Amino acid sequence: MRTNLRMAGLALAAFATAWSGFSQATEIPKSAEVQQTGMLAVANTLDYAPFEYLDADGKQTGIIIELAGEVAKLVGAKLDIQRTPFPSMIPGLAAGRFKIAWETFSATPERLKQVDFVMFLKAGLAVSTSPDKKAGFSGDTPLCGKRIGVSAGSASDFLVDKLSKECADKGQAAIEKSVFNSSTDIVQAVLSDRVDARMDDATASSYFEVTSKGQLIVLPTLYDVAPLGLAIAKDDKGTADMMVAALAELFKNGAYKAVLEKYGMGAYAIKEPYFVNSMDALRAD
Repeated sequence: MRTNLRMAGLALAAFATAWSGFSQATEIPKSAEVQQTGMLAVANTLDYAPFEYLDADGKQTGIIIELAGEVAKLVGAKLDIQRTPFPSMIPGLAAGRFKIAWETFSATPERLKQVDFVMFLKAGLAVSTSPDKKAGFSGDTPLCGKRIGVSAGSASDFLVDKLSKECADKGQAAIEKSVFNSSTDIVQAVLSDRVDARMDDATASSYFEVTSKGQLIVLPTLYDVAPLGLAIAKDDKGTADMMVAALAELFKNGAYKAVLEKYGMGAYAIKEPYFVNSMDALRAD
């Protein structure tokens, strides 16, 4: 009996040690604002699916809303989404109207003069095509000789010109570019076989793949890849430390991956979140 009690005691001690280590591993530093208010206030536009939008029941949802909710749980705070027009976000941070603007910001020299970033995603341009044509896009130059639809004046419009020249320089057939006024027009052109594929923003393309139940599928290659992040006020170390630590835990516990894959965005995950206060801090992953 004593032996059993002793073994039980040892087991409980081991469990307590393990639980203590787990708690320490997931303890997230709280910013002064979160400590004082018990709220995680986040400025967000709420009108850019799949990152943020209102569902059919008027409920806030999307990748950013779900990730912000997970962060709020980790720091023991209530999430407060403050709907804010996109152009007002960086000026609002600089003026101290809020501490976090969570959108898919690209870090630019101009923005970095006013705010810092915590990177949590990557994006770029992607090509999507109908399932029956997927096999035709192979090799090192999958777009050469193909009919590609783009939106007028978009990054894709200019990139296709560059890629077409590279095809010609390699002695391959140039890309046949077709220019449209909207993404919807391009999708219809692919579905009606007027073009072979669409090149557009990678995240929007992946979201269409999910919502259309695979009418178009995104090819694996990403073009012009760049990291994306949430913005915080310049030199706000408390908020920066909290957000990096919280996101790192979501990467570790699988919540980050689960949210991205729910919306068909798994291809745009990065290895780990990181802080950026200068262009030199950006990574290529």
